[in-house]
Amino acid sequence: MFTNSGKTAAILMLLAVAGAWAAAAQRPPSGLHLVGDHWTVWDPPSSFPEGAQVYTVEPGDTLWDLAGRFYGNPYLWPQIWERNQYVLDAHWIYPGDPLVVGFDVTPIEDLQAAGSQDGSGRNGGTGADGSSAELRLARGASPPTALGSEDDIQCSGYIGEVDEVFPLSIIGSEYESLSPTLAPARQSGDAPAPGEVSTVKIDLSLGDVVYLDGGRQANLLPGDLFTVVIPQEIVAHPATRKPIGRFYSYVGRVRILSVQEESAIAEIVHGCMPVHVGAALTPYDPVPVPLARRSLPVGVNDPVSAEVLKEAAVIVRSERNLVTLGRDHLVYLDLGEQSGVTPGDVYSIYRLNPKGHPAVVVGELGILSVREKSSVAKILESRYAVYVGDRIDLKR
Repeated sequence: MFTNSGKTAAILMLLAVAGAWAAAAQRPPSGLHLVGDHWTVWDPPSSFPEGAQVYTVEPGDTLWDLAGRFYGNPYLWPQIWERNQYVLDAHWIYPGDPLVVGFDVTPIEDLQAAGSQDGSGRNGGTGADGSSAELRLARGASPPTALGSEDDIQCSGYIGEVDEVFPLSIIGSEYESLSPTLAPARQSGDAPAPGEVSTVKIDLSLGDVVYLDGGRQANLLPGDLFTVVIPQEIVAHPATRKPIGRFYSYVGRVRILSVQEESAIAEIVHGCMPVHVGAALTPYDPVPVPLARRSLPVGVNDPVSAEVLKEAAVIVRSERNLVTLGRDHLVYLDLGEQSGVTPGDVYSIYRLNPKGHPAVVVGELGILSVREKSSVAKILESRYAVYVGDRIDLKR
């Protein structure tokens, strides 16, 4: 039996947690219950291995902040999540929950191996509580697995403003000084000589040296990394046909070797496709590959309502403008930071059904990276072909 003051304290703790995570996750998990002296939706263990460093969650804590505090790098938050598998949604931890922390973390190679599939198509092995892989998958407690690869993020792109301005561009390459200057015809009867050759190589690739239109005056330093960006077509929304922005493709990455007053010499250190003189550059943002605990897809007999899907986010562009999409293809969504989406979120893919029939469950996708108004996702499962225009709904 709670006193009024006890209820008030519990409510205040929950409001503190909700406020800290409001921007990251809009839909809290259900099933709030009392465990010991605090409220939580999870079932934390009552004991821990000998020598384990256990931290008790305080109001306002996040896995991101705790990784920065205990590991010195907030990007290592999945390591804390992996060690506390009773937490089924990384967006939600509750004051009073115990978390195993410390420096004895699981290497990412072991983490990925733990998520590899056996011959049955399900994650193998047993959980820390001895549960089977099938049971853990069914209840959403499988070990966190990577939703994609580094190239999926670094060789994708984004939908931005139609006329974005970039700070730097590639203005030349070494190959432009290697072409010959052809001699003019010596006599009037000789055949005319071709004009001067501009370059001996157009498609630049890994290891090639290029020149940039910025130097010390732009505060550039040797070692700085920049992503090579190519503006592409204007993207129209599949439903309204109104422009929603321009697609910008990531084609590679350069590292500055030396800096002059108004220019710099750089080397191409990563290539997704050929790099050309004239390409734009933007500071490199090392986005980590998100992890997620996979669960069974939404059942075909339990789709979300058509009313919800009418206002849902949409797949607005496909990888290389492909028409028919399936598992492992990249897609671009009209869903961004403004909507509270975060890398690692998993969405079910639906197709609206004509004549008032229920929506068809087509597959599911995972969010890889997020910008202000758009995001990049990878199709994780596909029952049928996925198309631009399909709707998505956050998997619960």
